[in-house]
Amino acid sequence: MTIETTRLRQLLSCFPTGVAVVTTRDPYGHPVGLTCNSFSSVSLDPPLVLFSLRSASRLLESFRQSPSFAINILSQHQDGLSRHFASSKVIDKFVGIDWCAGTLDAPVIDRCLASFECATHAHYEVGDHWIFIGEIKHMSAGAGDQALVFYKGTYMMLAESISTLVLQGKLGHADIDEAYRTLYGALLRQACTRASDSEIDAIEAAAQQIEQQDANTPLPQRIDSASRFFSTIAAAGPNASLLLMAQTLSSVLRERMTHVLPVRLRPELFPLRRKIVLKLRQRDPQGSEQALDELIVTLRRGDGMQGGHEKT
Repeated sequence: MTIETTRLRQLLSCFPTGVAVVTTRDPYGHPVGLTCNSFSSVSLDPPLVLFSLRSASRLLESFRQSPSFAINILSQHQDGLSRHFASSKVIDKFVGIDWCAGTLDAPVIDRCLASFECATHAHYEVGDHWIFIGEIKHMSAGAGDQALVFYKGTYMMLAESISTLVLQGKLGHADIDEAYRTLYGALLRQACTRASDSEIDAIEAAAQQIEQQDANTPLPQRIDSASRFFSTIAAAGPNASLLLMAQTLSSVLRERMTHVLPVRLRPELFPLRRKIVLKLRQRDPQGSEQALDELIVTLRRGDGMQGGHEKT
């Protein structure tokens, strides 16, 4: 069995994780850090924890050479801090951030749920990542709050808000259709100029998977395939901000199909998805947007609008 990377990432995202900012000092003594959701406890006696770091990370050598690091666990109100330390566009991550040097000199960020200051115990190269194990030498707790949780590509607090809005009927057809036209229109325009052939192949494969389903296909699989078609479009138009918005719309789609809207096969939508793929291969931004609009209009025409039905 060939393990496809995009699909693997999607399935791994089914496991909710906490969010932390891992910090240390670079060889010149400057504070550095990055957002991480690979933090895990290893042992209580001795008190060991670990996190993993991509081999391609520009901070790899800083963590390899440093004798210590700190794990700063974020609260649900610190999602902005998570994005800040995850952004490749922010050069000096500590400008404007409240922090202090810990007992091991690793940066400790203020007002986190908890902070663990660790002496580097070991580090190993495994696959395309390095695993860092640290022995906790000092720890502290911040104000009581809920943890920031990452699940299926979005923050859990956001996902819970979306679920509430969907179940209360506050996200209707017109608003969602406008959002899809605006956001995915922009993503398709970008994909026409930036997407690789393999990324367009992934979009086509997602469309074909929908066509291969029948009346006996389980609902979760239908929901997953409908969401994957749009997520592969988002991945082909690489813009971090637009991708985050696309993940939010994906959460809306999943919630509506799971809790609100019946689902049945819609063969008349098959050629319209294929048309989107064709226009992408032709690098035709206007044509791809028009094909998206046709897909949305046909989807709603089949719904009859009054019935409130949404199909794949």
